[in-house]
Formats: sequence, C-alpha cells, structure tokens
Amino acid sequence: MSPSSGEDRIAISARGLAKSYGQIQAVDGIDFDIRTGASFGMLGPNGAGKTTTIGMITCVMPPTGGELRVLGMDVQIDSRAIKSRIGVVPQGMTLDTELKVKENLVIHGIFHGITKKEAERRADELLKFTKLEERSRSAIRELSGGMQRRLLIARALVNDPDVVILDEPTTGLDPQARHLVWERLRQLKREGKTLLVTTHYMEEAAQLCDELAVIDHGKIIASGRPQELIRAHVPPKVVEVHGVDGDEVPIRNAVANLTEDFEMVGDRALAYGFDGEGMIAAIRLAGFEHHPVMLRDATLEDVFLRLTGHGLQEA
Repeated sequence: MSPSSGEDRIAISARGLAKSYGQIQAVDGIDFDIRTGASFGMLGPNGAGKTTTIGMITCVMPPTGGELRVLGMDVQIDSRAIKSRIGVVPQGMTLDTELKVKENLVIHGIFHGITKKEAERRADELLKFTKLEERSRSAIRELSGGMQRRLLIARALVNDPDVVILDEPTTGLDPQARHLVWERLRQLKREGKTLLVTTHYMEEAAQLCDELAVIDHGKIIASGRPQELIRAHVPPKVVEVHGVDGDEVPIRNAVANLTEDFEMVGDRALAYGFDGEGMIAAIRLAGFEHHPVMLRDATLEDVFLRLTGHGLQEA
C-alpha cells in the first residue's frame, strides 16, 4: 500500500498514527496509504480501532501521535478545509426527522456553503442517483431502513466530495437493499471518488474494496488486496463438517496428512488444505458419512477469523 506515483496520488496517508484515552491505546501506531480513486476497506472486530481511525480522518478527534494527511492536508492544521472535501456516511441514522427527504439534502448543502438553488439541483440529482426521487417529499419515518441508508449516502455527496467515508454502510439491510447500495458505491468509484469503507461483511469487502487492512487491538495485522490476503493466510480449500459436537479428534486424525490447519468453530470442524476431495474421502472413512460435509473455496471470512480469533468481542 505504498505510493505508486507520488504523494499527489495518495488521498489519505497515515504514519505512526495513534490515539489514546488515558491508559487505553485505541489506535497504536498504524501506517497506511489510500490511493486516489481507490476503494479501501478496514476490517476488524468491535473495539479494534476502526471507528477511532475514522474519527481522526474526519477531523472529529485529534490524533495523540503520528501523522495523518487527507488530500495532502494535515488533520491537525487543516480540519476545516478537509471537512469541506469529504463526505461521511455514519453507522447510525443521523437524518433530521423534522425535515422531509429532499430538505435533508438541501439543508446539508447550505451548511457546506452551497447556494439554495444549487443545493436543490444537487439534491434532485442525488435522489435520482440513489433511486429516491419519488420519495423527495416523504417524511424520514416513512422510509425503510434501506432507503434511509441510501439517503445518508446522498447527503454525504451533496458537497461533491473527493473522499467518501462509509462506516458500516449496509448494516441491517436486506440482501436486495445491500446490493443496490453496492451498485451505487461502485458507480462512485468509477466516477473517481476515493472510498474508505469499514464493514463486518466479508462479502461486502470482497465486492467493493481494492485493498484491505485488518485491524485488531489498534494495530494493522494484515493488509493487501482481497485475493492476496486469502492466498497469504489460508489454504485454498476448506472442508466443513457440521454437527461434530466436540467429537473432532477422529476427524483431525483422519485428515492430519492432508491439512495445513484444523480448527473447531462451534459445532463445525474446519479442515484447511489443498486436496478438498481427499479430505472429504478421509472424513467419510473415519465414520462421519452421515454428517453434513461441505467443500468450498477459502474466503475473506476465513482470513478474518484466523487473524482475529473466533471469540465474541464487544465494543
């Protein structure tokens, strides 16, 4: 993730970036570059430091160490100028429920110094872009969750930002709404916007992101393109045996010569290796012919769980 053609090709750059709250080190000296026009994803468990990093990039909270530059500007010095050139889609619902759909966009545009006439023009364009044009006069409470997320994206674009930051953009959405949001985000990328996405959905990260950083306990523990991360951290084939209920020793022994790794996740036994069919045959011969067995390709979720652990982590 190093610069490819000079600093002007880097939209966001961090060196030794840190944030502490008393004795708590929320972000612990991380380095990363986000290329102009790229879609960059941050993955990590709750409490890993993603939201704190976003807070520093959006100039909501100052770093306590290191250097952070957004569009070539120092967040410690140029926060006002940075805020004028970024758009933020927060995780929570922050729309003004006292205003109608279009009014939310127009008022936000006026806050950015745009004239009312221009803000109304941009609002109409963005409502069409997010497929909300027929809802322009609706109350916020009349919108579904997916519509509200799309409106938050529209609001973040009113000032025509260079960088769009999306914190868990599709949390709680049904698959149809999620795919519509993904389609719109890919269109923004085609238009040259730089996207920074935090997400818990591994499929979302694979769909949207050119590069990823996995964050845990305030540190970046792995980074690279999605397929690079999979190749680097997980063998290509995974065999899942369901309903094992603690009796995994025979399975582990059966595939010992075929696997690169083996682990239990709940009542599932997961065997990682290169010969998927061979692992399945060995498991069947070990007496597990009646258990549900699935062979699949390794995914980002496998990488994420192997790097950060399977335990439940609270924010």
